[in-house]
Amino acid sequence: MWEKYVLFIDGEAIVIDKPAGLAVHPGSKTPESLEDYLKHFRFGFQRPPLPVHRLDRDTSGCLLLARNPKAHKRFQRAFESKQVTKTYLAVLDGVPEASEGSVDIPLTKVSSAEAGWRMIAEPAGKPSISHWKTLAVKDSRALILFSPETGRTHQLRVHAADGIGVPIAGDPVYGRGRGPMLLHARSIRVDREGKPPVEATAPLPPHFLSAGFDDALL
Repeated sequence: MWEKYVLFIDGEAIVIDKPAGLAVHPGSKTPESLEDYLKHFRFGFQRPPLPVHRLDRDTSGCLLLARNPKAHKRFQRAFESKQVTKTYLAVLDGVPEASEGSVDIPLTKVSSAEAGWRMIAEPAGKPSISHWKTLAVKDSRALILFSPETGRTHQLRVHAADGIGVPIAGDPVYGRGRGPMLLHARSIRVDREGKPPVEATAPLPPHFLSAGFDDALL
């Protein structure tokens, strides 16, 4: 049954289609996580694979796993040197005035005992750049393709709300929080020297389909 989540596999890497609602790592509010299931993705190897990056719990789609420690280090270096190309799809809770653009808003993390933590725009924060364009509009909501240059925590969620001016539908922190959060890691590509790239595309999940958007619009 675990094969159905696999989008790409070879001796170094696995790309899985992570379901929404499952955290990558455990935490105080997420005792169940992907770590509980990594043993099922060994596929003949002695050791389970390790996540190279993370997706928010409520974000679905492409997640890269490394099948050995050396590959894990190489893939981490690829992320650090911006040799990884990713795209995301999001349904916004409205329609932006422009049809495409770029958001350049540095981000920093803040927290309080009352409200918990979140990311906010801060000139002295970490550089954060996202490119976007509208793919379709339906029922006063827009389907957006994001192509981020950087990979900060909650980057696309803050850039949608504060940069584009329309939050991602269902976002419980930066938006209205009604219904599931409609953010999906659509594709990933990691170039490798002397080998074919790690490359995968994740189909739209059921909660996008129920919102009226499907692959026929892309």
